[in-house]
Amino acid sequence: MVLYLPKPQNRPKNALQSHISFKIWLFYVKNTLWHDFCKTLAETFKIMNTAEVLIKSLESEGVKYIFGIPGEETLELMEAIKKSSIKFITVRHEQGAAFMADVYGRLTGKAGVCLSTLGPGATNLVTGVADANSDGAPLIAITGQVGTERMHLTSHQYLDLVNMFTPITKRSKQVVRPDTVNEIVRIAFKYAEMEKPGACHIDLPCNIAAMDVEGEVAQMPLKHHRENTVYASTDAILAAGGVFATAKHPVILVGHSAVRNHASEALSAFACSSKIPVVCTMMAKGVVSCDNKYFMGCIGMPQRDFPNIVMEQADLVIAVGYDVVEYAPAKWNPNGDKMIIHIDETPNHVNKFYQPDEEIIGDISASLDALSSVCPNTWEPEWALQIRQMMNADHSRYDHDTTFPPTPQKVLHDIRLVMDEDDILISDVGAHKMWIARQYNCYHPNTCIISNGFATMGIAVPGAIAAKLLNPKKKVLAVTGDGGFMMNSQELETAYREHIPFVTLIFTDGGYGLIKWKQEERYGDSFAVKFTNPDYVKYAESMHLKGYRIERTEDLPRTLREAFRQNVPSIIECPVDYSANMELSQYLKNLNI
Repeated sequence: MVLYLPKPQNRPKNALQSHISFKIWLFYVKNTLWHDFCKTLAETFKIMNTAEVLIKSLESEGVKYIFGIPGEETLELMEAIKKSSIKFITVRHEQGAAFMADVYGRLTGKAGVCLSTLGPGATNLVTGVADANSDGAPLIAITGQVGTERMHLTSHQYLDLVNMFTPITKRSKQVVRPDTVNEIVRIAFKYAEMEKPGACHIDLPCNIAAMDVEGEVAQMPLKHHRENTVYASTDAILAAGGVFATAKHPVILVGHSAVRNHASEALSAFACSSKIPVVCTMMAKGVVSCDNKYFMGCIGMPQRDFPNIVMEQADLVIAVGYDVVEYAPAKWNPNGDKMIIHIDETPNHVNKFYQPDEEIIGDISASLDALSSVCPNTWEPEWALQIRQMMNADHSRYDHDTTFPPTPQKVLHDIRLVMDEDDILISDVGAHKMWIARQYNCYHPNTCIISNGFATMGIAVPGAIAAKLLNPKKKVLAVTGDGGFMMNSQELETAYREHIPFVTLIFTDGGYGLIKWKQEERYGDSFAVKFTNPDYVKYAESMHLKGYRIERTEDLPRTLREAFRQNVPSIIECPVDYSANMELSQYLKNLNI
């Protein structure tokens, strides 16, 4: 500590004046030293309040961002965040904050954090939190709350948030004692990030937030313990090999757990060495490259598409990282008669259409490596390779089509021309999602993000913000319908303010296209699915963004490239000919394989 002491400016005229001046100077020096000493002591042995300990614990967990909206009941938290290393990103709606945390967690494997005030702020978080929990994305939701002295009363904005979040989280807890907050944070992150990942909720009453946390141990973040890798038993591997030996048409069905547990390389090697066809779920796109000769496409279309036909002919399904929430087993095993080998880090869900003959529980990559040694295969699956050839021919039918408006197939072909293999596409939910799942070729995992557990509209724009934050050098494209876009388009202002440039491509058809498609399939017409749209170019300009409108099919690749060169977010409005929906339904209905 460096102390600069004032010096008397005028020489005293006599001894009395000199003595008085010295006394005044000495008094000032003593008080200054005492004040600085007390300040240093307080900083060294500061008693932190609950909110400060909570934020210190978040820092210890490696949290870099919190997405949210400040509120009166989170004042202590906001003050603690202001003094921390964590960047707070103020959003325009709490649902956007939850979706940002959701996609952040999905891309990193580390829990994304969102924050809201009590009551209506917390209820706005619910959809995004539920999406993360269903999709297996680690997320921590922190809510402010009334003081504990008001909880037994009918009270302004009070809602029992612990019980509200319980069905949509892995764990929902309220901080009721200041000295427990560091434990509650560590437990929340542990639960959120362990298999199957999901959401956890922490509720902090405002009076508890302001209370001092006494005791050095209570103020310190808890230690992290590295989870030991669990390996499958040799008996399970050998038993699975015995099941494989009886199969004539084995097929691999791969789900999202294989993505988040980094099993792409081992899975591709296993498929190639054992010559087994691979079908992926929507959330596992890219875990096996589209140019792998054994890749048979993405399952999820309600119609009998090429991957469905592959699954029909399978007598053994090797389910790798598959979660029943992604695609119901009743759809690919309607008679419950297929042999199943379940390979994952956790046991299977109970389901009468999904009863594995053998379970291999442990590190997925290690399990696949071990299984390859007991699953030798010398013959090519010609039946599946023929289906792949037909699928590829169908997927390329519209590559050179110039009709306007363009078909969804043509739009996705042109997107793929512009995007590099490791660039990231965030899909919203609607008819476009079905086309992305079917037509958009992926080469690497986590390059096409689809919400397909909870399947929530409105995720694309906030999700793209999180993706671009994590990958500033990659192109990030949010693909959305005009229905989903308007649900969270306000977050483009957040992206502009935070200097997060990405491109949003809107498939415009003036309606809820997926529901229209289903209505037309079932009833022959549609009802209550039409709406009008704003001028999206002017909409973009009103938020200081770049806006584009596609008026010729051949303009899309050029427009995409120009939009990606901008240093602000961009919107591209692209009319789409969704007559292709029913055309596809009819085509697949007549598919005779």
